[in-house]
Amino acid sequence: MSRIQNTMAALAASNKKGLIPFITAGDPAPELTVPLMHALVEGGADIIELGVPFSDPMADGPVIQRASERALQFGVGLRDVLQFVREFRQSNQKTPVVLMGYANPIERMGQDAFIAKAAEVGVDGVLVVDYPPEECEEFASKMQQQGMDTIFLLAPTSTDERIAQVGKIASGYVYYVSLKGVTGSGALDLDAVAAMIPRIKKHVSVPVGVGFGIRDGATARAISTVSDAVVIGSRIIQELENTPRGDIVAAVAAVKSFISGVRQALDE
Repeated sequence: MSRIQNTMAALAASNKKGLIPFITAGDPAPELTVPLMHALVEGGADIIELGVPFSDPMADGPVIQRASERALQFGVGLRDVLQFVREFRQSNQKTPVVLMGYANPIERMGQDAFIAKAAEVGVDGVLVVDYPPEECEEFASKMQQQGMDTIFLLAPTSTDERIAQVGKIASGYVYYVSLKGVTGSGALDLDAVAAMIPRIKKHVSVPVGVGFGIRDGATARAISTVSDAVVIGSRIIQELENTPRGDIVAAVAAVKSFISGVRQALDE
């Protein structure tokens, strides 16, 4: 089993829900990325989603767009993100890392080259927003051959046919987008999420993580009653935006404190 699959299985066995925080690599500064990854783990993260900066992040709202823009100003690209994972792995061999982003950087590097490098540095999975399942069976197969998972998005508008397509090739977990719109938008409708999860599980055998619109421990706990994991991103970026620029200690402390609060709410 992959590191993600082992983590999800261990959570299920202990009757716990997964906490999957997202940060953008290189934001608010490149030297902060690895310390922030460790802070997330210390705060209780089970899996880290690490955003690959991209100039046209179509699924992301203003908060994560700003994070990408700041990282790009530092020149942070896919190769830098892979190096961050390598550095993280020097002292953490346990916590799965999922790269979340868009097709262009991978296509520019070349799929085979990317898969080889990702496996070498210790990446555990990828979520490529604009890789539709019907077009990347070969990519997902090559990822699995290297012990890595391919995670797909599902949305409130996903048909049963699309869910079934995802179910055929998804591994690790699937990410259910709880809202119509972009990251950080709208208010959660727990009843709507609760109605959708059984539809997904009819066709998908891997765990279901839910994200978009989760702002705090209370919303995370509410969503965890119907999901296997919660994904939280924009709110963490906002925590970083509210810390003094360049203050590594304050940024790390703020992120760790916030994630600790969400972890506590999930475990209560």
